[in-house]
Amino acid sequence: MTTDTTDTTALRGARAGFAGALAYEWIKFRSVRSTVWTTVATALMPVVGAVFVALTSSLQPDDTVLGGSLTMSVTAQMLAAVVGALVISGEYSSGTIRTTFAANPRRGTVLAAKGTLVAGLMSVLALVSCTLAYLVGDALLEDGQYAQGEPLPALFGIAASFAVASLLGLAVGTLVRHSAGAVTTVIGLLLLPSLFGPLFGDARRWVAGLSPTAALEKLMQTSDASAEAVGSLGAWPSLLLVAGCTAVLVLAAAGVLRRRDV
Repeated sequence: MTTDTTDTTALRGARAGFAGALAYEWIKFRSVRSTVWTTVATALMPVVGAVFVALTSSLQPDDTVLGGSLTMSVTAQMLAAVVGALVISGEYSSGTIRTTFAANPRRGTVLAAKGTLVAGLMSVLALVSCTLAYLVGDALLEDGQYAQGEPLPALFGIAASFAVASLLGLAVGTLVRHSAGAVTTVIGLLLLPSLFGPLFGDARRWVAGLSPTAALEKLMQTSDASAEAVGSLGAWPSLLLVAGCTAVLVLAAAGVLRRRDV
């Protein structure tokens, strides 16, 4: 009898561990069509955008090859945030979140596993996709017509901004718990700082830069990344600011998740 109890306890401990939670989240992630297809769209969008910009000659004269090639990475980053939101809000909508918490009562571990999965996956996909988009754009655009830009280390920062966006989506999805509401809210959080930043006078460098999209546009070195639109902070300070704000929101979401019933 003692042996059976010990075995059961050990099994529960293993099941509630981070590695087991991460494996469980990966199985769920690739089993849900909405997250899979949104992830596929996230990966394809930058490359498709690079081809479109090059073939239509729609690049501005003062833009860079890097910025022009990654034009659609802004949309791709929004999709990455949507993936983060759907990873948890989809479970609330379907009711499977109860099964998840029954399998692993440690809600902080569940949220950490979801965050690790989406942040890691989005950053790797973004690095590969955006690098490929830059190479495609560089090959298709006319040599010498545009400034090249500095792809390194910018591409690693761009990948990090996708990870931050996905974590922002995860935090919003945890707080809102409804897929449509979470998606709408997270897209609003990505866009509103640049829209309302100029209204805050001298504080616009902080307000307009409080979005992963702002950091992304600066890292892309696009001509659209004006101080009025995305704040006057540099690319890397902007990314750190956004990452810090997102971390605070994720911690708040974790606290709320632990306190409420489901």
